[in-house]
Amino acid sequence: MQRFFATVMTLVLVAFVLPVQAANTIKNIRMWPSPDNTRVVFDMAGAPEYSYFSLNQSHPYRLVIDFPSTALNVNLDQLESKSLLLSNIRTSTPKLPGSTRIVLELDKQVDPVIQVLPPQQMHGHRLVVDLPGASLKRDAAALSADDLQERKVTIAIDAGHGGEDPGSIGPSGTYEKDVVLKVARALAKMINDDPGMQAYLIRSDDYYINLNERPRKAERIKADLLVSVHADGFTSPQPRGASIWVLSNRRASTEMGRLLENKERLSDVLGGVPAVENEDNFLNETLISMSMDHAMASGYEAANDVLRELKQITRMHKSKPQHASLAVLTSTAMPSMLVETGFITNPTEEQLLRSNQHQQKLARAIYQGVRSYFMRRPPDGTMFANNRASRHVVRSGESLSILAQRYNTSIAAIKARNNLNSSVIQIGQVLEIPSPE
Repeated sequence: MQRFFATVMTLVLVAFVLPVQAANTIKNIRMWPSPDNTRVVFDMAGAPEYSYFSLNQSHPYRLVIDFPSTALNVNLDQLESKSLLLSNIRTSTPKLPGSTRIVLELDKQVDPVIQVLPPQQMHGHRLVVDLPGASLKRDAAALSADDLQERKVTIAIDAGHGGEDPGSIGPSGTYEKDVVLKVARALAKMINDDPGMQAYLIRSDDYYINLNERPRKAERIKADLLVSVHADGFTSPQPRGASIWVLSNRRASTEMGRLLENKERLSDVLGGVPAVENEDNFLNETLISMSMDHAMASGYEAANDVLRELKQITRMHKSKPQHASLAVLTSTAMPSMLVETGFITNPTEEQLLRSNQHQQKLARAIYQGVRSYFMRRPPDGTMFANNRASRHVVRSGESLSILAQRYNTSIAAIKARNNLNSSVIQIGQVLEIPSPE
């Protein structure tokens, strides 16, 4: 009997001494501050289990997340927060042995949005915590919505992917999200240097924005055009070349149905005109159909102008704008296009896309194409509409007939404006282009 009790006591002591084996592990913690929120991603070994609560009695406010039967394999001292909202991430005493309690110290009270994400592509199991609130100062070189002037031609520029979404990855490890942000910033600078135009960066830094939210941001600032910048990818390294994509008829029809069900957004798309309440929705459908037809036709025309410029500086994968059902190309309030700057999965094009010189060329080509379009189709009240003439620097392969067609004017009008006695023009020659006839 004594031997039995001794064995039992030994087992009890061992149970207290040995650590509880965790069923899961927090492998990494990543933070992505943006102007509107901070995203915290917990990379997990397995599907996460969690519970959470907030402590809002004193500053700093705290969001406490409990991970039962989970080990922490992250050195929190090495985490550096660049968020204006999230000041610190630390641990606290867990409720149960073998569990982990994470405390997020916040500058203000928030209502977090927490979701579990399954493994996908390069990521494993994740717990994603979105903390709403201003978290990142906008780049001083990037205009905010409040900086935009009333009737400059406004271009919304969307750098694809961002944050935890790297986009396509090149053979040397180049992330699409990094390349396209540099091209987008270069494009924004060129546009902002133009006295008749202004640019708004949908994504001004390394953070993710929901695909459906990107065109909505462009609509809210009443952009005249949305340009989404991407770099293509494929499973083999052979494909190469740039291409441009515009809204497809199928996607446009789907968006019409969604708009007719969303009266608030429908009013925004129709320029503040209240949606009509009636049984058959005929008038609303007619108005939105007209707006959609204009956006699609204008997007295709503008895409052709940009494509013509891209042909001058890079190989093209597609010789004409392509129609696609893409989430970023869903606005019926304005024309939009998605520019694939090249295949980052092609070793040669990856090196080109990494080059600052090539990034500047891409940005310049997009800018020139966009400007050419708005010279022909100036929005009412803008400088382009009010100015009687604009300057054009002659480039290789251009002629008076090409310029007359591009700017919707005539050879005779260009010759008269510039006092030309012949139709011969030189590369580098500066011409004044009269307004469309």
